[in-house]
Amino acid sequence: MEKVLLTGAAGFIGAYTARELVKQGFYVIGIDNLNDYYDPKLKEHRLELLSALENFEFEKIDIEDREGLKKVFDKHDIKAVINLAARAGVRYSMEHPHLYMNTNAVGTLNLLEEIRERGIKKLVLASTSSLYAGQEMPFLESLAVNTPISPYAASKKAAEVMAYSYHYLYGIDVSVVRYFTVYGPAGRPDMCIYRFIKWINEGTPITLFGNGSQARDFTFVEDIAKGTVCALKEVGYEIFNLGGGKNPISLNEIIKKIEVSLDKKCERDLKPFHKADINETWADISKAKDILGWEPTVSIDDGLKESIDWYKTNIDFLNTIELPE
Repeated sequence: MEKVLLTGAAGFIGAYTARELVKQGFYVIGIDNLNDYYDPKLKEHRLELLSALENFEFEKIDIEDREGLKKVFDKHDIKAVINLAARAGVRYSMEHPHLYMNTNAVGTLNLLEEIRERGIKKLVLASTSSLYAGQEMPFLESLAVNTPISPYAASKKAAEVMAYSYHYLYGIDVSVVRYFTVYGPAGRPDMCIYRFIKWINEGTPITLFGNGSQARDFTFVEDIAKGTVCALKEVGYEIFNLGGGKNPISLNEIIKKIEVSLDKKCERDLKPFHKADINETWADISKAKDILGWEPTVSIDDGLKESIDWYKTNIDFLNTIELPE
C-alpha cells in the first residue's frame, strides 16, 4: 500500500481528498498546523471523522517547520506528496502578506527539498483560479498568468514556478491543480456559500461586496478531491484546471437558489467591490478531461442541497463556529 503525504489534511479540500485517497487504496499520512485563520473547531471536526479511517494517520506539523517535516519523511516511506497546505483568502493576504509567502511559497520549497533529497517522484500542488485575473474566458492553462492582483495569488504563482524549477532540475513529476471556487458540506466559513446559507437561515443581512453580479465557476468539493487524486498520474510537469466547466453562476443566482431551498428571503448589506477580487471565473477543463480522465459530476443544485442539508444537520455545532471577518 503506497503512502501519500497529504498536507493541509484538516482543511476543507484536504479532508475530502484524504477520504478519496483511502477509498482508492492509498495509506495517508496527513499533516496540518491547525491554524486559526478560521475557527479550528471546524478542522478538529473534520479530523474526528478522518480518525475513523483505517489507513489514515495524522501529525500536527507546519510545512514551514523544516525539522518537523524531516522527521515525518524519516518516519515514513512516502511515495508521493499532495500539497494542499496553504494560507487562503484574497483580502486577508493583503493584511498579512508575509504569512502567505512563508506558507504558500517557502512551505512548498521545504517540501520540494525533502522530495528532492529522498528521490520521491511525484508532487501534486494545489493552486488557484485567482491567477487568471484579467485573462480571457474560459481560462486555459496556457494563458500567461504574470499579473497576480493579490499577495495570495502571487504566493501561489511563486509555488508553481518553484515546482517547475525542481521538475526541470531534478526530474520531479509535478501536477499543478488550479481550483475554481470550491464549495460543499463542512466548507470554509470564510467562503460565500457557507456564509450565505448561515445568514439566510438566521435572517441576518448578507454582506455582499459588489452588487452580486460577479460570477464564479463553482465546483463541488467531492469532484475536486477526485480530480486531485487523479492528478497523481505521471505527467512530467502539467497544470490542470479543476472547475465546474459550465457557464459561471452569479452570486445573485446562488443567493436565490439558497432562498428557495430554505424558503426564506434575505436582505443585503452591499459593500464596494474589492479591488483584489475577480469579477468572473470560468475554467476550460478539457485538459483535465483529456489527460487525467476527470470531469465534475455534481450539479450546482445537487451540491447546494448537500451543503444545506449538512448545515441543517449540524446547526447546533455550527452555531459555535465564529465567522472570520
